Amino acid sequence: MAAENDTHISEFLLLGFSDDPELQPIIFALFLSMYLITVLGNLLIILAITSDSHLHTPMYFFIGNLSFIDICFSSTTVPKMLLNIQMHSKVISYEGCITQMYFFILFAGLEDFLLTVMAYDRFVAICHPLHYTAIMKAQLCGLLVLLCWIISVLNSLLESLLVLRLSFCTDVEIPQFFCELNQVVQRACSDTFINDILVYIVTSIVAVFPLTGILFSYSQIVTTIFRMSSTGSKYKAFSTCGSHLSVVTLFYGTSLGVYLSSAATSSSKASLIVSVMYTIVTPMLNPFIYSLKNKDMKRALCRLLGRVATCH
Repeated sequence: MAAENDTHISEFLLLGFSDDPELQPIIFALFLSMYLITVLGNLLIILAITSDSHLHTPMYFFIGNLSFIDICFSSTTVPKMLLNIQMHSKVISYEGCITQMYFFILFAGLEDFLLTVMAYDRFVAICHPLHYTAIMKAQLCGLLVLLCWIISVLNSLLESLLVLRLSFCTDVEIPQFFCELNQVVQRACSDTFINDILVYIVTSIVAVFPLTGILFSYSQIVTTIFRMSSTGSKYKAFSTCGSHLSVVTLFYGTSLGVYLSSAATSSSKASLIVSVMYTIVTPMLNPFIYSLKNKDMKRALCRLLGRVATCH
Protein backbone atom coordinates (compact mmCIF):
# COMPACT_ATOMS: atom_id res chain seq x y z
CA MET A 1 0.00 0.00 0.00
CA ALA A 2 2.90 2.34 0.69
CA ALA A 3 4.10 1.92 -2.87
CA GLU A 4 0.64 2.68 -4.16
CA ASN A 5 0.38 5.85 -2.08
CA ASP A 6 3.63 7.09 -3.57
CA THR A 7 2.38 6.49 -7.10
CA HIS A 8 1.66 9.71 -8.91
CA ILE A 9 0.79 9.75 -12.58
CA SER A 10 1.13 12.78 -14.80
CA GLU A 11 -1.60 11.97 -17.33
CA PHE A 12 -4.68 9.94 -18.21
CA LEU A 13 -5.69 8.43 -21.54
CA LEU A 14 -9.16 9.29 -22.85
CA LEU A 15 -10.08 6.40 -25.15
CA GLY A 16 -12.88 8.34 -26.86
CA PHE A 17 -14.98 6.92 -29.68
CA SER A 18 -12.80 5.15 -32.22
CA ASP A 19 -9.18 4.46 -33.19
CA ASP A 20 -10.09 4.15 -36.87
CA PRO A 21 -8.18 6.95 -38.72
CA GLU A 22 -10.90 7.10 -41.40
CA LEU A 23 -13.58 7.88 -38.81
CA GLN A 24 -11.62 10.62 -37.04
CA PRO A 25 -12.45 13.41 -39.58
CA ILE A 26 -16.15 12.44 -39.47
CA ILE A 27 -16.23 12.45 -35.66
CA PHE A 28 -14.36 15.78 -35.59
CA ALA A 29 -16.74 17.43 -38.09
CA LEU A 30 -19.83 16.07 -36.31
CA PHE A 31 -18.88 17.25 -32.84
CA LEU A 32 -17.48 20.56 -34.05
CA SER A 33 -20.83 21.25 -35.77
CA MET A 34 -22.79 20.29 -32.65
CA TYR A 35 -20.57 22.45 -30.45
CA LEU A 36 -20.89 25.49 -32.74
CA ILE A 37 -24.68 25.06 -32.87
CA THR A 38 -24.76 24.84 -29.07
CA VAL A 39 -22.68 27.98 -28.55
CA LEU A 40 -24.40 30.01 -31.28
CA GLY A 41 -27.93 28.92 -30.30
CA ASN A 42 -27.50 29.65 -26.60
CA LEU A 43 -25.66 32.90 -27.32
CA LEU A 44 -28.57 34.06 -29.49
CA ILE A 45 -30.99 33.27 -26.64
CA ILE A 46 -28.89 35.36 -24.22
CA LEU A 47 -28.61 38.29 -26.67
CA ALA A 48 -32.33 38.17 -27.48
CA ILE A 49 -33.26 38.29 -23.78
CA THR A 50 -30.84 41.09 -22.90
CA SER A 51 -31.76 43.23 -25.94
CA ASP A 52 -35.56 42.98 -25.60
CA SER A 53 -37.11 44.78 -22.62
CA HIS A 54 -40.29 42.66 -22.95
CA LEU A 55 -38.22 39.64 -21.92
CA HIS A 56 -36.85 41.20 -18.74
CA THR A 57 -38.98 38.93 -16.56
CA PRO A 58 -38.04 36.20 -14.04
CA MET A 59 -38.77 33.35 -16.48
CA TYR A 60 -36.48 34.73 -19.17
CA PHE A 61 -33.85 35.70 -16.59
CA PHE A 62 -33.61 32.02 -15.65
CA ILE A 63 -33.63 30.92 -19.31
CA GLY A 64 -30.73 33.30 -20.01
CA ASN A 65 -28.79 31.81 -17.10
CA LEU A 66 -29.57 28.30 -18.35
CA SER A 67 -28.20 29.20 -21.80
CA PHE A 68 -24.99 30.53 -20.24
CA ILE A 69 -24.59 27.32 -18.21
CA ASP A 70 -25.20 25.19 -21.33
CA ILE A 71 -22.39 27.00 -23.18
CA CYS A 72 -20.02 26.45 -20.25
CA PHE A 73 -21.15 22.83 -19.80
CA SER A 74 -20.35 21.91 -23.42
CA SER A 75 -17.12 23.94 -23.37
CA THR A 76 -15.87 21.85 -20.45
CA THR A 77 -15.57 18.67 -22.53
CA VAL A 78 -15.93 19.23 -26.29
CA PRO A 79 -12.95 21.54 -27.07
CA LYS A 80 -10.48 19.13 -25.40
CA MET A 81 -11.99 16.20 -27.30
CA LEU A 82 -11.71 18.10 -30.61
CA LEU A 83 -8.11 19.09 -29.82
CA ASN A 84 -7.17 15.48 -29.10
CA ILE A 85 -8.72 14.31 -32.37
CA GLN A 86 -6.89 17.03 -34.29
CA MET A 87 -3.58 16.23 -32.56
CA HIS A 88 -4.09 12.45 -32.89
CA SER A 89 -3.70 12.16 -29.13
CA LYS A 90 -5.68 10.62 -26.26
CA VAL A 91 -3.73 12.28 -23.46
CA ILE A 92 -5.07 14.63 -20.80
CA SER A 93 -2.79 15.76 -17.99
CA TYR A 94 -3.54 14.87 -14.37
CA GLU A 95 -4.13 18.54 -13.54
CA GLY A 96 -6.23 18.98 -16.69
CA CYS A 97 -8.35 15.95 -15.78
CA ILE A 98 -9.04 17.20 -12.25
CA THR A 99 -9.84 20.69 -13.60
CA GLN A 100 -12.18 19.30 -16.25
CA MET A 101 -13.88 17.12 -13.64
CA TYR A 102 -14.35 20.12 -11.32
CA PHE A 103 -16.04 22.29 -13.97
CA PHE A 104 -18.10 19.38 -15.32
CA ILE A 105 -19.56 18.66 -11.87
CA LEU A 106 -20.02 22.40 -11.28
CA PHE A 107 -22.07 23.10 -14.41
CA ALA A 108 -24.02 19.81 -14.23
CA GLY A 109 -25.03 20.70 -10.67
CA LEU A 110 -25.86 24.26 -11.68
CA GLU A 111 -28.19 23.08 -14.43
CA ASP A 112 -29.83 20.67 -12.01
CA PHE A 113 -30.55 23.32 -9.37
CA LEU A 114 -31.53 25.98 -11.91
CA LEU A 115 -34.14 23.68 -13.46
CA THR A 116 -35.61 23.32 -9.96
CA VAL A 117 -35.71 27.10 -9.53
CA MET A 118 -37.40 27.42 -12.92
CA ALA A 119 -40.02 24.84 -11.86
CA TYR A 120 -40.70 26.95 -8.76
CA ASP A 121 -41.07 30.03 -10.98
CA ARG A 122 -43.70 28.23 -13.11
CA PHE A 123 -45.42 27.01 -9.92
CA VAL A 124 -45.80 30.56 -8.62
CA ALA A 125 -46.88 31.90 -12.05
CA ILE A 126 -49.64 29.31 -12.53
CA CYS A 127 -50.76 28.52 -8.97
CA HIS A 128 -50.43 32.05 -7.53
CA PRO A 129 -50.71 34.40 -10.55
CA LEU A 130 -52.00 37.39 -8.54
CA HIS A 131 -48.98 37.28 -6.22
CA TYR A 132 -46.40 36.40 -8.91
CA THR A 133 -44.93 39.90 -9.26
CA ALA A 134 -44.77 40.37 -5.49
CA ILE A 135 -43.07 37.00 -4.90
CA MET A 136 -40.70 36.74 -7.87
CA LYS A 137 -38.89 40.02 -7.38
CA ALA A 138 -35.51 40.70 -8.98
CA GLN A 139 -33.78 40.37 -5.61
CA LEU A 140 -35.25 36.90 -5.02
CA CYS A 141 -34.39 35.74 -8.55
CA GLY A 142 -30.79 36.90 -8.14
CA LEU A 143 -30.57 35.27 -4.71
CA LEU A 144 -31.89 31.94 -6.03
CA VAL A 145 -29.32 31.90 -8.85
CA LEU A 146 -26.55 32.87 -6.40
CA LEU A 147 -27.61 30.03 -4.09
CA CYS A 148 -27.42 27.60 -7.03
CA TRP A 149 -23.85 28.76 -7.70
CA ILE A 150 -22.76 28.49 -4.05
CA ILE A 151 -24.11 24.95 -3.59
CA SER A 152 -22.69 23.78 -6.93
CA VAL A 153 -19.24 25.30 -6.31
CA LEU A 154 -18.99 23.72 -2.84
CA ASN A 155 -20.18 20.34 -4.12
CA SER A 156 -17.77 20.37 -7.07
CA LEU A 157 -14.87 21.50 -4.90
CA LEU A 158 -15.51 18.76 -2.33
CA GLU A 159 -15.74 15.96 -4.90
CA SER A 160 -12.65 17.15 -6.80
CA LEU A 161 -10.55 17.47 -3.63
CA LEU A 162 -11.48 13.93 -2.58
CA VAL A 163 -10.23 12.62 -5.95
CA LEU A 164 -6.85 14.24 -5.20
CA ARG A 165 -6.38 11.89 -2.24
CA LEU A 166 -6.55 8.82 -4.51
CA SER A 167 -3.52 7.03 -5.94
CA PHE A 168 -3.50 5.80 -9.53
CA CYS A 169 -1.49 3.13 -11.29
CA THR A 170 0.41 3.94 -14.47
CA ASP A 171 -1.30 4.14 -17.88
CA VAL A 172 -4.80 4.84 -16.58
CA GLU A 173 -7.25 4.47 -19.46
CA ILE A 174 -10.68 6.12 -19.19
CA PRO A 175 -13.30 4.72 -21.62
CA GLN A 176 -14.84 8.15 -22.14
CA PHE A 177 -14.15 11.33 -24.10
CA PHE A 178 -13.82 13.35 -20.87
CA CYS A 179 -12.82 12.83 -17.23
CA GLU A 180 -16.06 11.53 -15.75
CA LEU A 181 -15.97 11.27 -11.94
CA ASN A 182 -17.12 7.66 -11.56
CA GLN A 183 -14.82 6.41 -14.31
CA VAL A 184 -11.80 8.11 -12.72
CA VAL A 185 -12.59 6.89 -9.19
CA GLN A 186 -13.08 3.29 -10.41
CA ARG A 187 -9.54 3.28 -11.80
CA ALA A 188 -7.84 4.29 -8.57
CA CYS A 189 -5.39 1.87 -6.94
CA SER A 190 -6.10 3.14 -3.43
CA ASP A 191 -9.20 2.69 -1.26
CA THR A 192 -12.22 4.55 -2.68
CA PHE A 193 -14.66 3.89 0.18
CA ILE A 194 -14.93 7.56 1.22
CA ASN A 195 -15.43 8.63 -2.41
CA ASP A 196 -18.14 6.00 -2.94
CA ILE A 197 -20.00 7.08 0.19
CA LEU A 198 -19.78 10.72 -0.89
CA VAL A 199 -21.21 9.89 -4.32
CA TYR A 200 -24.32 8.38 -2.71
CA ILE A 201 -24.76 11.37 -0.39
CA VAL A 202 -24.21 13.92 -3.16
CA THR A 203 -26.55 12.06 -5.53
CA SER A 204 -29.34 12.35 -2.96
CA ILE A 205 -28.69 16.07 -2.53
CA VAL A 206 -27.89 17.15 -6.09
CA ALA A 207 -30.31 14.84 -7.91
CA VAL A 208 -33.06 13.55 -5.62
CA PHE A 209 -33.88 16.77 -3.75
CA PRO A 210 -34.10 18.98 -6.86
CA LEU A 211 -36.08 16.32 -8.73
CA THR A 212 -38.46 16.06 -5.76
CA GLY A 213 -38.90 19.84 -5.88
CA ILE A 214 -39.65 19.72 -9.60
CA LEU A 215 -42.16 16.88 -9.20
CA PHE A 216 -43.89 18.68 -6.34
CA SER A 217 -44.11 21.92 -8.35
CA TYR A 218 -45.60 20.15 -11.35
CA SER A 219 -48.04 18.15 -9.25
CA GLN A 220 -49.39 21.47 -7.95
CA ILE A 221 -49.37 22.96 -11.45
CA VAL A 222 -51.32 20.03 -12.93
CA THR A 223 -53.86 20.18 -10.08
CA THR A 224 -54.35 23.91 -10.62
CA ILE A 225 -54.72 23.51 -14.40
CA PHE A 226 -57.39 20.81 -14.07
CA ARG A 227 -59.36 23.14 -11.81
CA MET A 228 -59.49 25.80 -14.53
CA SER A 229 -62.85 26.03 -16.27
CA SER A 230 -61.68 27.64 -19.52
CA THR A 231 -60.00 25.49 -22.17
CA GLY A 232 -58.04 28.54 -23.33
CA SER A 233 -56.70 29.12 -19.82
CA LYS A 234 -55.64 25.47 -19.58
CA TYR A 235 -53.82 25.64 -22.92
CA LYS A 236 -52.06 28.89 -21.98
CA ALA A 237 -50.97 27.44 -18.62
CA PHE A 238 -49.63 24.27 -20.25
CA SER A 239 -47.81 26.25 -22.95
CA THR A 240 -45.95 28.38 -20.39
CA CYS A 241 -44.40 25.33 -18.73
CA GLY A 242 -44.22 22.96 -21.72
CA SER A 243 -40.72 24.04 -22.77
CA HIS A 244 -39.34 23.73 -19.26
CA LEU A 245 -40.90 20.29 -18.84
CA SER A 246 -39.29 19.18 -22.12
CA VAL A 247 -35.86 20.36 -20.95
CA VAL A 248 -36.30 18.67 -17.55
CA THR A 249 -37.29 15.38 -19.20
CA LEU A 250 -34.33 15.56 -21.60
CA PHE A 251 -31.82 16.46 -18.86
CA TYR A 252 -32.93 13.91 -16.27
CA GLY A 253 -33.64 11.22 -18.85
CA THR A 254 -30.15 11.38 -20.35
CA SER A 255 -28.32 11.86 -17.03
CA LEU A 256 -30.17 8.89 -15.55
CA GLY A 257 -29.27 6.93 -18.65
CA VAL A 258 -25.55 7.59 -18.02
CA TYR A 259 -25.63 5.87 -14.65
CA LEU A 260 -28.03 3.08 -15.65
CA SER A 261 -25.93 2.23 -18.72
CA SER A 262 -22.70 2.15 -16.71
CA ALA A 263 -24.33 -0.07 -14.07
CA ALA A 264 -26.27 -2.39 -16.39
CA THR A 265 -23.72 -2.99 -19.12
CA SER A 266 -19.98 -3.28 -19.48
CA SER A 267 -20.13 -1.84 -23.00
CA SER A 268 -18.15 1.39 -23.08
CA LYS A 269 -19.78 2.29 -26.43
CA ALA A 270 -23.26 2.31 -24.90
CA SER A 271 -22.03 4.51 -22.06
CA LEU A 272 -20.34 6.85 -24.57
CA ILE A 273 -23.53 7.32 -26.59
CA VAL A 274 -25.59 8.15 -23.51
CA SER A 275 -22.87 10.55 -22.31
CA VAL A 276 -22.99 12.37 -25.65
CA MET A 277 -26.76 12.80 -25.24
CA TYR A 278 -26.26 14.15 -21.72
CA THR A 279 -23.28 16.46 -22.26
CA ILE A 280 -23.62 17.64 -25.87
CA VAL A 281 -27.05 16.95 -27.39
CA THR A 282 -29.09 18.30 -24.46
CA PRO A 283 -27.35 21.73 -24.34
CA MET A 284 -27.64 21.90 -28.15
CA LEU A 285 -31.40 21.24 -28.17
CA ASN A 286 -32.35 23.58 -25.30
CA PRO A 287 -32.30 26.78 -27.43
CA PHE A 288 -34.55 25.14 -30.03
CA ILE A 289 -36.98 23.97 -27.35
CA TYR A 290 -37.26 27.45 -25.81
CA SER A 291 -37.43 29.35 -29.11
CA LEU A 292 -39.64 27.15 -31.30
CA LYS A 293 -42.42 26.89 -28.68
CA ASN A 294 -42.28 30.50 -27.52
CA LYS A 295 -43.78 33.33 -29.60
CA ASP A 296 -42.16 36.08 -27.51
CA MET A 297 -38.75 34.48 -27.90
CA LYS A 298 -39.24 34.03 -31.66
CA ARG A 299 -40.19 37.71 -32.04
CA ALA A 300 -37.16 38.78 -29.99
CA LEU A 301 -34.84 36.59 -32.09
CA CYS A 302 -36.33 37.97 -35.32
CA ARG A 303 -35.79 41.55 -34.12
CA LEU A 304 -32.23 40.72 -33.04
CA LEU A 305 -31.34 39.03 -36.34
CA GLY A 306 -33.05 41.81 -38.29
CA ARG A 307 -31.02 44.40 -36.41
CA VAL A 308 -27.79 42.51 -37.18
CA ALA A 309 -28.72 42.24 -40.85
CA THR A 310 -29.47 45.98 -40.99
CA CYS A 311 -26.08 46.80 -39.44
CA HIS A 312 -24.38 44.88 -42.21
